[in-house]
Amino acid sequence: MTKTWFITGASRGFGRIWAEAALSRGDRVAATARRPESLKPLADSYGDSLLPLTLDVTDRAEAFAAVRRAADTFGRLDVVVNNAGYGLFGMVEETTEEQARAQLDTNVLGPLWVTQAALPVLRAQGAGHILQVSSLGGLAAFPSLGLYNASKWALEGMSEALAQEVGPLGIRVTIVEPGPYGTDWSGSSAVHTEPIDAYDPVRGARRAGASARAPQDPAATAEVVLELVDTDEPPLRLFLGTYPYPVVEAAYRQRLDTWAAWRELAARA
Repeated sequence: MTKTWFITGASRGFGRIWAEAALSRGDRVAATARRPESLKPLADSYGDSLLPLTLDVTDRAEAFAAVRRAADTFGRLDVVVNNAGYGLFGMVEETTEEQARAQLDTNVLGPLWVTQAALPVLRAQGAGHILQVSSLGGLAAFPSLGLYNASKWALEGMSEALAQEVGPLGIRVTIVEPGPYGTDWSGSSAVHTEPIDAYDPVRGARRAGASARAPQDPAATAEVVLELVDTDEPPLRLFLGTYPYPVVEAAYRQRLDTWAAWRELAARA
């Protein structure tokens, strides 16, 4: 059954890969980007099945206008993908106010505005599926990614509450949690803080660990995401790749062990 998608951040990375995968199987896609000319190759290949839209997700009014145009053009929305985002690399102490606000504006408020804009359409249909693109960093924290972690942890909490609010209305929510993939998340789309020398050993260890991992091919996620949106009862959370599971399992085990070890003190409060 043909689906209609609304995908933010579709100019590159996961957004571009999933948009092309949906279009190639005959679905329709409203694809957003800050520079819609970057979507021209898709428009040339898929014609009216693609609706390219200009969108800066930090602009709430622009988000509402883009969603409305997509719904008016295609008549419905089946899958809303909040993919737009970027990584802020740097220690917590190094992060400026401007950098922190920009990270949260894009990675938390951006999905909020798009979700708020889409929900009236999905509620009227009594159906729809919202994919919130989080990260392994939304479940486990890593040095030099404090504000990025904060943004994804916030997205996870908001989305978990959202799922409980809209589930009775026939709307599904899935938080997608990729591990390390060969996108430009840590490349041209990344923002870096001004380094403080005291953190050089921590920074060096982090870089050494990252360089030792071979990033997975992001194209491999397309088939998984298509199957996900075709599932009648999709999960609240879904890892992408094999890397996240053992990392998150260890993080949660450590939390449970810590709470258990300090349970007696906590009970005296």
